[in-house]
Amino acid sequence: MSSKAKDELISWIKTIALAVAIALFINFAIIVNATVPTGSMENTIMTGDRVIALRLSYLFGKPERGDVAIFKYPDAPEGETVLYVKRVIGLPGETVEIIDGEVYIDGEVLKEDYIRETTEGDWGPYEVPEGCYFMMGDNRNNSLDARYWENKYVEEDDMLGKVLFKYYKKPGIVK
Repeated sequence: MSSKAKDELISWIKTIALAVAIALFINFAIIVNATVPTGSMENTIMTGDRVIALRLSYLFGKPERGDVAIFKYPDAPEGETVLYVKRVIGLPGETVEIIDGEVYIDGEVLKEDYIRETTEGDWGPYEVPEGCYFMMGDNRNNSLDARYWENKYVEEDDMLGKVLFKYYKKPGIVK
């Protein structure tokens, strides 16, 4: 192999290695990429949609009520990381309660124009510990969210990022 061909090959290898390093850095330090496998967030995010969340959102600020976030599922088996996508409902120090289909935060009705239908059942009260968040899906009657978890609250360190956008629609789903 000629010197020119070797230089060209080395140049290609360096370019590919740099591209892989940049992609890995972006994926592990700047964004979180997840698939939503269920209808728990419909109609905001549909079954099969893929979403991108910005990790930096919670590095420089705290989760806010209404954020759609990617987080580590608090009931995942020991040693496993399972990512969930839900909406932030309860903030640290607040009391969340669901009465007659309405969500109450510290006794005040939460205005929610993103949910599909009236929430069935009465739930709570849940007193959100400091440093934790109470998460619920938008499709409340078909969402296995904090109301059903053994560990009801997501710790701040397990909040990975705020969802910015969905970028893939699973083919064949028409709604």
